[in-house]
Amino acid sequence: MDLEAFAGALQRVRRQAGLTYRELADHAHYSHAHLVRATSGRQLPSWDVTTAFLTGCGVPAELLPVWRRYWEAASRDPQDVVELLQTAETLEDLGAALSALARPRSLRTLERLTGIPRTTIQGWLQGSRLARRDRLDHLVRAIGATPDERAAVAQALDRLSSGRLRAAPAA
Repeated sequence: MDLEAFAGALQRVRRQAGLTYRELADHAHYSHAHLVRATSGRQLPSWDVTTAFLTGCGVPAELLPVWRRYWEAASRDPQDVVELLQTAETLEDLGAALSALARPRSLRTLERLTGIPRTTIQGWLQGSRLARRDRLDHLVRAIGATPDERAAVAQALDRLSSGRLRAAPAA
């Protein structure tokens, strides 16, 4: 099961439960926005969010191990992360590749592994913030990236940084 199929399955569970996202937020004790993102198909929700989503929809506890296997399968993105990094042309492309590399770890786990604030990591993964090379390397090493993946991250960051500097207006 890929990420989009997993998100679609979560959407079907919510619809079958007859709940709006706001009603589900009351049951799951996660924000409406968290639950909408869980079914967006752009980023894999953490297992904690997934469990809360499912139990909030009334999925019995004995089915959670089955869902855990689906979640783990969705976390293994079939796309080659190195290829994504090599073709990254925008900050958003870099963020998508970093998200694929970081899967299935939550922002909280990444923060604990690196000491880098979640909001900073989130900005990198969403492609809304350009990382310093040393900090991004620290994150990539903590994730356990291969040497090829680490090199591709560095090259993508160099490519984007140099392109960004060229585009900056002269002072």
